[in-house]
Amino acid sequence: MYARIQKWGNSQAIRLPKGLLEVVAWHENDKVEINAEKDCLVIRRIQKRHRTIEERLAGFSGNYEGAEWDTGNAQGNEV
Repeated sequence: MYARIQKWGNSQAIRLPKGLLEVVAWHENDKVEINAEKDCLVIRRIQKRHRTIEERLAGFSGNYEGAEWDTGNAQGNEV
């Protein structure tokens, strides 16, 4: 498959054909990482994995005590 580098605003762009994206199961708005390796560009989809509660709290040490937070007097429709 061939493509052409084209001007897009002040940048350059390569359009990726729909069939190629279907082969790799990529979709619109997927985040990707682009790296240059020798004379190649390598594009990889970023696999964003949600962390478990255990992973999120692994670096926490100490006690947590919730407290009230004063945001001031009510204004406008809050009254």
